[in-house]
Amino acid sequence: MAVLQFFAPSSPVVSARLHPVVLFSICDCYVRRPDQADRVIGTLLGTVSGGVVEIKNSYAVPHNESADQVALDVEYHRNMYMSHLKVKPKEVLVGWYSTGFGVSGGSALIHDFYVKELKDSTKDIREAQNSVPPVHLTVDTGFSIGEASIKAYMSVNLSLGDRSLAAQFQQIPLDLRMIEAERVGFDILKKTAVDKLPNDLEGMEASMERLYALIDDVYKYVDDVVEGRVNPDNDIGRFLSDTLSSVPKISPVAFDKVFNDRVQDNLALVYLSSLIRAQLGIAEKLNTTAQVL
Repeated sequence: MAVLQFFAPSSPVVSARLHPVVLFSICDCYVRRPDQADRVIGTLLGTVSGGVVEIKNSYAVPHNESADQVALDVEYHRNMYMSHLKVKPKEVLVGWYSTGFGVSGGSALIHDFYVKELKDSTKDIREAQNSVPPVHLTVDTGFSIGEASIKAYMSVNLSLGDRSLAAQFQQIPLDLRMIEAERVGFDILKKTAVDKLPNDLEGMEASMERLYALIDDVYKYVDDVVEGRVNPDNDIGRFLSDTLSSVPKISPVAFDKVFNDRVQDNLALVYLSSLIRAQLGIAEKLNTTAQVL
């Protein structure tokens, strides 16, 4: 009697980390896609360490898609990959991405292609990664649920006895690694409509509001631990201690001086750039007038 079984990858990936440059590149490729294309498909590049896939780069791959088949430009993919390895040899093939909400019908075919490509490409690059399966990243650029949904999947084979029937995509944890300036841009991308892009001052204001909210959460947690309402966590305590010790000790007077000097420098740069812009505008008008005369 045959038994229906799931076979997980031999070296499962626990989670994935996504750098913001990859997300911005995917959105840019989606905006520039051909008119007849419904979605964008591309290759993910990065590193694998300790069961965590770190996605650092990507590039789009031209494709044609119909109801029952998907045709990728394999030569373009391989040429781009080899060119990338010449520049960044440590960033290897780790998976692929597609725009749209969730996994579509043709995803299994594309995933099988990248499984074969990953096995072939890692033979001469990193033997330790031969058994690591590729990651499938989806970015919902259509805002199906009201915001941009970003998910990562791993493929698990469904077999009946010795016969492989299908592949099931299982979601894995995804961590977005970005600094505060990048997070401001990401928050804008998640919205379905934006009246205008925030300037530097508005972006700083949003960052400070988020910082105040995080500080309030830390205060609340510390108070709960001191009052005995929450059990203490040694890892969180060490993290808070390291964070506080990394803050330089400086007097309020010295801090105000450093801050004001930095503000004055920025204002001087803004003033100089405005002067240059005005001079270029005047020179352009003078050249136009001279040509007319």
